[in-house]
Amino acid sequence: QVQVSESGGDSAPPGGSLRLSCAASGGTFSDTVMAWFRQAPGKDLEFVAEIASPVRYIPYGDSVKGRFTISRDDAKRTVDLQMNDLKWEDTAIYYCAARPRGTTWPTGRPRAVGSWGRGTQVIVSS
Repeated sequence: QVQVSESGGDSAPPGGSLRLSCAASGGTFSDTVMAWFRQAPGKDLEFVAEIASPVRYIPYGDSVKGRFTISRDDAKRTVDLQMNDLKWEDTAIYYCAARPRGTTWPTGRPRAVGSWGRGTQVIVSS
C-alpha cells in the first residue's frame, strides 16, 4: 500500500500562491489515485481534487475550480497542488490521500479508504 507525506504548507496573503507537494512510498504508484482534501477549523473534511494515472478527467471541488491545479509525476512518485488566487477560506490543513484504482471515497467518511498523510497547514492571511 502506498504511504504518503505532505510538504509545502505555509502562509500567504489573499491573492497569493502556494504549492503543496505529496511524496509517495511503497505500493504501485501508477495504480493509485492520488487526491488532496482539506479541513478548515470547525468544518468537515472537504474534497479538493484527485488525479489518476494515466491522467484523463480531473475532478475538482467547486470552491477551488479555476484556481487550484493538481498534477502528478509517476517517475518521481509525487503529486503537487498548485494553489493560485488564494482566499481567506482556503485556510485549512491540507491532506494528501491515496486510494487503489477501482475504489471510491465513501461519502462522509473518506478516511475509511486508502492511505492518508498527517497534513500540512495553509494559512491565508494579510
